[in-house]
Amino acid sequence: MSGCAGRSEGETQTYYPERNQYGTYEPAPTSARQSVFGSGGLNILGGDKKQEEPGSGSGIGVNSYLWRASLDTVSFMPLTSADPFGGVIITDWYVPPQTPGERFKVTVYILDRTLRADGLRVGVFRQVRQGETWVDQPAAPNTATTMENAILQRAREFRMEAEARR
Repeated sequence: MSGCAGRSEGETQTYYPERNQYGTYEPAPTSARQSVFGSGGLNILGGDKKQEEPGSGSGIGVNSYLWRASLDTVSFMPLTSADPFGGVIITDWYVPPQTPGERFKVTVYILDRTLRADGLRVGVFRQVRQGETWVDQPAAPNTATTMENAILQRAREFRMEAEARR
């Protein structure tokens, strides 16, 4: 076995934990642990961690301010899917209490890791009840734009709050 041949005589393996007084193993102290990915860790999204824009969210694939603002803006609707790595939020059908004969569904696409107006797209779908079935109808043309503007405004508020805390 050539994998064991690299150790010289008298050298001990210090990376295995020692048994304590109760006969169980205790993990090595945190300061003694080393990562196989180096001191910076592993960044599965690519790029240099130090060069990311604040709010770009190192744990998600999109801008964290846009993500939080999008979830906040559509929070009155039930969610079907929320993918923070792909930047897609899909709601279920929502029936407004004022108009029980129509329902809406929203899809939010976050397209960028930076907080920009063109990094966001909203799709609004509308159906109207005709008898026992729901029939697709176009939503008002400004509905998607109004939602996009509301999300962008909320994202700016989140960014300003974060900057004020620094």
